Amino acid sequence: MKIAMFAEGSYPYVAGGVSGWIQMLLKALTDKEFVIYTLVATEEDRGKFKYELPSNLREIRETCLNVEEEFQKKKKVKLSDQERDSIRSLLFGEDIQWERLFHFFDETSYSVNDLLMSLDFMELTRELYIKKYPNCVFTDFLWSIRSLYLPLFRVLMTPIEEADCYHAISTGYAGIMACKAKYLYHKPLILTEHGIYTREREEEIIKVDWTQGIYKNLWIDYFYMLSQCVYDEADSVISLFQAARQIQTEIGCPREKTRVISNGVYVEEMENLPGKTKEEEEKINIGAVLRIVPIKDVKTMINAYRLAKAEVPSLALYLMGPTEENEKYYQECLDLVNSFHIEDVFFTGRIQVKEYLGKMDMIVLTSISEGQPLCLLEAMAAGRPCISTDVGGCKELLYGADYDQYGRCGVIIPTMNVEKAAEAMIQLATNPKMREQMGRVGKIRTSQFYQNEEVIRKYRELYNRFE
Repeated sequence: MKIAMFAEGSYPYVAGGVSGWIQMLLKALTDKEFVIYTLVATEEDRGKFKYELPSNLREIRETCLNVEEEFQKKKKVKLSDQERDSIRSLLFGEDIQWERLFHFFDETSYSVNDLLMSLDFMELTRELYIKKYPNCVFTDFLWSIRSLYLPLFRVLMTPIEEADCYHAISTGYAGIMACKAKYLYHKPLILTEHGIYTREREEEIIKVDWTQGIYKNLWIDYFYMLSQCVYDEADSVISLFQAARQIQTEIGCPREKTRVISNGVYVEEMENLPGKTKEEEEKINIGAVLRIVPIKDVKTMINAYRLAKAEVPSLALYLMGPTEENEKYYQECLDLVNSFHIEDVFFTGRIQVKEYLGKMDMIVLTSISEGQPLCLLEAMAAGRPCISTDVGGCKELLYGADYDQYGRCGVIIPTMNVEKAAEAMIQLATNPKMREQMGRVGKIRTSQFYQNEEVIRKYRELYNRFE
């Protein structure tokens, strides 16, 4: 069975998270053959893979979203009435003619540049401007619309080959590419959302300063439009936890398509991990398995640790994960540690988690956004209590779902709250019995509900159903 996967901003360029999940699935399903269509940010990122590719992964096809365009018309564009109508439906977001669009972009001889710079596209943009945005400066509006649709047109023009099943690992651009594949070859489409793509993009756009005013709304509506297409076309829609499934239905996914398949961990691999040496027993180690990037809000963690260490001097903080993804942010974190002269903070860089996890007394996550983080599942399986912000499925992991009566295996805190994070660190640091009890609950919960073997079984059954 040949399965085509569609990934955006993850595999195989980023270690951990969604990428780690894809790698796990590929390595486990050795009876399946995979091709991955992956969307890369820039040309410089091509081929910079962070994983050893499994033998059943036959090919990786890269599409770059942010190629710099000259924006010079090279070929005169003349759209038919039907082609104009389909592009108009896309720009206006009304009764979008996706099948006609898939057909047009698969067959067209025009380049992305030709279309965006064409008189037809400008006239369609002018129609939208007059009807909905007459108070803007037209030239600004036109260039904003061109920028908006450039990555989508590039994705729609990407050649796709036939497979037995298509599996999108998000909505957005990767999901649209998978929808086009379904249209071309009439084969089933599975969607797995590790986070809710539209909500994540909305949060990002609200915060950025590269677009302002009505243009923020344009971008937000645009991503919701793309996701709705994927929800409509998918045969099965997977989320990682019940709250995410509820959000999917609220924003337009038919509930009968949805189901939950949680993330998992190889529980037996988290047993009998190397522990502390006699010298290390003097310290209470706080661990964080993460990329040093803004969305993980490492600065809140460092500031909270600073307050907690003032109360519990035996604390030490291990920030375990790659630092090269955002070197500017990493340097800011180093500067924060140095400016306050915070002792016993260790940036380990990329590590083998199992070599460190047994030495930790607790694991902390201060992310602004998450799905169902593997770092918490691994810590729970290793019997380590956790502190986490109330994002994604973290509360369900630490406090249990409705059907789970085992109790708490950690502490949930608000996002971006230094004081609450510090209080939680102090609480666990000064209460070894609580740490031990929470550790026991975490081990039981992962054994009962979050085993990778069960994840693999469910996806094998899902693929086989569509074979």
